[in-house]
Amino acid sequence: MENEQTLTAQNKVMTRQSAAARTRLLAGVGMLTAAAVVLQYLEFPIPVMPPFIKFDFSDLPALLGAFAYGPVAGVIIELLKNLIHCAASQSATVGELSNFILGAAFVFTAGLIYKTHKNKKAALIGGLLGALAMGIISVPSNHFVVYPFYYNFMPEETVLAAYQKLLPSMKSVFESLLVFNLPFTIVKGLISVAICMLIYKPLSPILKGAANKQ
Repeated sequence: MENEQTLTAQNKVMTRQSAAARTRLLAGVGMLTAAAVVLQYLEFPIPVMPPFIKFDFSDLPALLGAFAYGPVAGVIIELLKNLIHCAASQSATVGELSNFILGAAFVFTAGLIYKTHKNKKAALIGGLLGALAMGIISVPSNHFVVYPFYYNFMPEETVLAAYQKLLPSMKSVFESLLVFNLPFTIVKGLISVAICMLIYKPLSPILKGAANKQ
């Protein structure tokens, strides 16, 4: 009888802990999604890129979420961020789809590697490989999905001319994607990684609760 009461008490404690963890997870994902949505609107042009390509920090909250809650949580934040941004889409959601694909590849790769060891080295390696994956995927994503849509409003020759204005030797849009978009996307990811490495530990008690701080 005493053993049954002990087990019942333990089950109740575990249930309360599980419920608290779920609540913390939902609150954290919601908070990071809201931050990502705001940051996605705060985009700005880069002098070394064509004017139709903008920079934003909206992948940073998703990366924090991938480290704090796991790679799937990071992907969910990327998904929710882009679903919300679809309301203001200027590309019939094609841009948001590409942003999700690239962001998901970035944070899932980084979060998956960090999950295996959960230390600074794993976070750094995961972030570097995630940024590389995002950069590589950006080439086919833009070439086959995003840019063909934009060609309906802006001829391919006009897009190429924008790159040629920066580097006259560009012969095709695909070559331009390799020379400009690939390194730009990787650097964009690396900037998020650098910031994440600086702020993750201080934010960890807020994201995961002081008792679960790593």
